[in-house]
Amino acid sequence: MYQINFDEPCRVYFMGIGGISMSGLAEILMKEGFTVTGSDMRESDLTKQLEAAGAKINYQQIASNIDPEAIDVVVYTAAIHENHPELAEVIRLDIPRLTRAELLGQIMRNYKTSIAISGTHGKTTTTSMITEVMLEAGLDPTITVGGMLDCIHGNFHLGSSDCFITEACEYTNSFLSFYPTVEAVLNIEADHLDFFKDLEDIRHSFRLFMEKLPAGGVLVINSEIDGWEELTAGLSCRVVTFGLEDSAADFTAANVTYDEQAHPSFDLLVLRDGSYEKVTEIRLNAPGIHNLKNALACAAIALEQGVKPEAVAAGLNRFGNAHRRFEYKGSIGGVKIVDDYAHHPQEIDATLAAAREMKTGKIWCAFQSHTYTRTKALLDEFANSLSKADEVLLAPIFAARETDTLGISSQDIADRIERLGTKAHNFESFDEIETFILTNCQPGDLVITMGAGDIYKVGENLLGK
Repeated sequence: MYQINFDEPCRVYFMGIGGISMSGLAEILMKEGFTVTGSDMRESDLTKQLEAAGAKINYQQIASNIDPEAIDVVVYTAAIHENHPELAEVIRLDIPRLTRAELLGQIMRNYKTSIAISGTHGKTTTTSMITEVMLEAGLDPTITVGGMLDCIHGNFHLGSSDCFITEACEYTNSFLSFYPTVEAVLNIEADHLDFFKDLEDIRHSFRLFMEKLPAGGVLVINSEIDGWEELTAGLSCRVVTFGLEDSAADFTAANVTYDEQAHPSFDLLVLRDGSYEKVTEIRLNAPGIHNLKNALACAAIALEQGVKPEAVAAGLNRFGNAHRRFEYKGSIGGVKIVDDYAHHPQEIDATLAAAREMKTGKIWCAFQSHTYTRTKALLDEFANSLSKADEVLLAPIFAARETDTLGISSQDIADRIERLGTKAHNFESFDEIETFILTNCQPGDLVITMGAGDIYKVGENLLGK
């Protein structure tokens, strides 16, 4: 495998440079003196930012972009296959190449402390939380996060300390290319079933990820994960647990209350010598019990790294969600518009539960399912979760990398939701959804645009953004 040498910056070509993760890695290398070029299908705010920093980007992904005289190594994502015009040319010319995960793993090796946040969901939020806490503590970590974060003015920050923070995604086992010294495992659920065989296959992947921790490393794991003790048995690292339902967790919460926006406040407790000790009080500006659990994971990581409790409390209080995580977009005619990235049934459950904690009128969920594979595998689970809204508006499935519909459409979700007693409407376009909202929603209602695709455009169109 090609090895990046940070003492001798080279010329790196990024295929799909405009992706949320790829753009952050490209910026890190540029700040370190590397020459960065790349390609993407279309111009975006992220590509414009890279170009302003000096990157040269092609907006056609064709073989002639690959110049062996100007490229030392190519970086590509798991979504790019060997028949892709650029990658096929890279292979033909035998130019060294790295996956995005392999590059990220090599970057992590340059830091004394590398914190990797994993889990089926909650990664971006928890990574954002720990970023706020570390900055509040006066540390200056290097950060790459899968969302736009206001406190670092983007999705990446090149720090001055010997600490690196990143998300760690299990899809295609990419996190097995990482070299963390600290890991968080937030949850393990059935997802990405176009790659994994089943839940046991996913659990096996997470176990391999845990085994990458060195003897002096720290694993922070949710004690509500089924069989977490079995998953962690025999690890050489220190294992620290967090959770609400398990009274034996090392980090837990007590005296939980919610304000009118469903923001939780609680006492942070730490198990010491067999009894719980109150460490500090936490007040979040992000809604829902799922964010309370994310905050527990964040607090465990930070306190294990020697951060003072008051910095943990202040950093978590300042955190107000990454973009597309229960993000308030505005209101129109007295109807609130919120956008959320939830694209897995458990995430939908958490988002709708947070909405229920708010004092609001009817809850409308405009949902866009993400990939045919996930939709087919979790069809009943999607229906059960979405039925917890008062009314559901379904957009066409977002295909992403897939071309085979598998005979599945949003109407299949709608039919199942209706059988559960919740009204569901299937639409062919965003325009139809927007018209329906304007016609049917009343002042005081809440509309949540939800999904990992481009459903957020519905809210932005309604608000004229």
